[in-house]
Parts: sequence; structure tokens; C-alpha cells
Amino acid sequence: MAVSKRLNRRTVLRGMLGGAAVTVGLPILECHLTSNGAALAATGNALPPCFGTWYWGLGLIQGLWEPKETGPNYSLREHLKVLEPVKDKINLFSGMQVFLDGKVNQNHYSGAQGQATGMVSKNGSDYSSSIDTLIGQHIGRGTRFRSIEVGNNGDRRATWSARGFNGMNPAEISPMAVYRRIFGPEFKDPNAADFTPDVNVMVRQSVLSAISEHRNALMGEVSAADRQRLDEYFTSVRDIENKLAVELQRPAALPGCRVPEALVEEEVGDLLDQVKTNHRLFARLLAGAMSCGQTRVVNFAMGNGTGNTIRRNGEIVSYHSLTHEEAVDPALGYQVKCKALAEEMMGCFRELVQLLDGVKEGDGTLLDRTLLYAFTDHGEARTHSLQKYPILTAGSGGGRMKTGYHINAEGDAATRVGFTLQRALGMPVGSWGTESNTATKPFSEILV
Repeated sequence: MAVSKRLNRRTVLRGMLGGAAVTVGLPILECHLTSNGAALAATGNALPPCFGTWYWGLGLIQGLWEPKETGPNYSLREHLKVLEPVKDKINLFSGMQVFLDGKVNQNHYSGAQGQATGMVSKNGSDYSSSIDTLIGQHIGRGTRFRSIEVGNNGDRRATWSARGFNGMNPAEISPMAVYRRIFGPEFKDPNAADFTPDVNVMVRQSVLSAISEHRNALMGEVSAADRQRLDEYFTSVRDIENKLAVELQRPAALPGCRVPEALVEEEVGDLLDQVKTNHRLFARLLAGAMSCGQTRVVNFAMGNGTGNTIRRNGEIVSYHSLTHEEAVDPALGYQVKCKALAEEMMGCFRELVQLLDGVKEGDGTLLDRTLLYAFTDHGEARTHSLQKYPILTAGSGGGRMKTGYHINAEGDAATRVGFTLQRALGMPVGSWGTESNTATKPFSEILV
């Protein structure tokens, strides 16, 4: 297109701010590519809800986890017995699927994409806004961080969070780095007696205003697709300015705020013990971030999209490889090592739920005002199935959702769970998803 001759990757927008020159770089655009390219103490208002996603790879072994009963009076089967201590705090969903609508199944990607974004694309480059960012736009304003993403296996790509079409949000992989980012010098204790704004963030005039004339001219020159990308990009810049504004204001007191103790750097890696240790540290840090009002949206990933990184100590075969190579025990009828590893993942989920439930906030807990959404890439990894997904939620989002239920929705789109969560949090949406994955009916039996 003609505009590509006028713009290149080094193009910046220029303006003036307080007499000084301001430049803002641009994201990668279509025209840069080839054609195939409880209550708040200060106000008395209810504590705001929080939301989190928790991803684990490779599903569960079918036939070992699905409860026989539905509703509130169900029994956990052997594969999920580790969740017994938090059974009344969670909901379990079974029988649902992700529809391909004629597209090729991109193993370890399509199913997770469908549950995280409501759509299944023809290729991996069409990943769009994920449920956490949609919910974050509704509940996450006024915090330092729109969301925080962590990958427990040392892989920054272990994330399903994305804003628009500008790519996935990279995961933090170092607990020490996350601690410094949240509770470093810029952190303001909401319960501190004194508050002094940091002079380093006393910037009140908008950088966007300084380059507005150039920005408006650019928006008139690019394609509709690039205008969308630019709008998403400038929204991100505006969010940085809002973050600075938040840091200049005295935060509302939060009696439940507990700053975690400083960490000792742990080794980051893909061995099972390392993954579990880092998950435990990240859980403590992100619970602290939510309880202290630093963010309301968090995302955990136990591994990357291929499920290839969780190994037992002393073994060279990855969890993913085991799902293909381990023989089915003829007497038991399942892969023994894969079953054990899946239960390790469920044990980590239980620990997270218990940790959030242990953060007291008045008469309730942090879990009480949180909604966690746990999803996976395949119903069963050995067959790379997109049917009969195990899906879990935890917490009530501030009393907005009932817990302790098993819901079997055989053959329905798995997006019904994400749609239900959005409705529970008060989002004015009538549907979520695309094509056969469009959900229009929430699970009303668990909505309050």
C-alpha cells in the first residue's frame, strides 16, 4: 500500500512537553509487514473483585475424574481427591468442548485459545484479547498493574494473556523480579500512616497530548487494521500515564494487605520441584499484590503451550512425551506416570486456593472476592482431545457466584464457563465467543 512507503519501523511521533522534545515509538503495524504477514476503610465501599486465570497443560485422564453426581452434592473421584480440602470453594465443569468449525486442530493451542479468547483461529498469529484483559477493563482500573502474568517453568512464552492483536503478554519467570516489581521502591503501603508522592513519578501533563497533532495525522494515513492496532497501542501508553497518576495518590487503606517477606532467589527451571516451588512463591506474591490493591487481575501458567516442560527429577522424558510414549497399564487401564503428574498439577491448584483463602479481609478472605478460572489445552492429552474438558473455578467473586457445584454440560461450548464468569462480574455482555464457540447462556444455577 502507498502508506508503507511513507512509514517505516523507525517512525516515531514527536511533540513538545514542558518545553522538552517528546518522542513515542510505534508498534509493528500492518503497513510495516509484507503482504503475507469486605469494605474499604476510607469509603465504606465493598472491596473490589479480583480475577485470575490458572492454566495447566495436558488435561486429565478421562474416566478417572468426572463425578457421577451433578449439583452441590457430588463426590470427587480418585483423580481429583487432592482437591477435597477445597471442594466447597470450587466449581467443577465437565462434558464441554472447543469447536474447530472446519479448522485444523493446532495441538496444545486451539483448545486453550478457544477457552482463553472465545475463538479458534486458522493459525497462531490471530490470537486476540483474552478473557483476563476483557475482565480487567471492567474491574481493574485504578491499580498500578492492569494484570500480572507469571510462568512457573521458566518460559516467558508460558502465557495465554493478550491485549488486542499486539501479541501475548510475556510471563514473568523470576519470583525475585516479581517481588521487586510489585514491592520495590515504588510500592506505597496502603496502611502506612504517612504518604509522600515519589518525585520521580510527578508527571501530570499527558505525553499523548504532546504528540496529538502528529498522532491524528498518522491515524488518517493508515489502514483500518492499523488504526485498530494504534488505538490499542495508545491505550497502553495511556495506561502507563494512569499508573503514574495512581502512584501520586494516597491509596485507600486495606486492612488485609500483607507485604510478603523478601525472597531468596530460587533456581528457575522445568523440573517438577522447581515448577512447584516457583508456583508457591508466585502465589504468595500475587496474593500480596491483590490484597494490597496493586492489581486485580493475575494469570498463572504451569507450563507452556506444548506441556513439554514439566519433568520429574531424575527423568529425561518430559510430561508431554510421556503422554505419547508411556504404555497404558493393562490392569489399571491408564498411564500411571501421567496420572501422577496430573495430580501434582491439581495439588498446586489446591495450594493456590488455600493460600488465597488464608488471606483474611475483615469477615472474609481474599478468595471470597476472587474468581479463579482454571483451564487446560486438551480434555485428554494422549488422544489430543478437544472434548470433555475438565474446567474449574474457585472463589465467589465477592458473593457473585455459588461454589461447591459439579456441572455437566455434555456437548456444550466450553466458552459457557468464561461467559458465566463475565456475567458474574457484572460485565454487560450478551454473548462471548465466535462461530460454534459462541456462548449466550450462562450457568444460571451458580449465579447469585
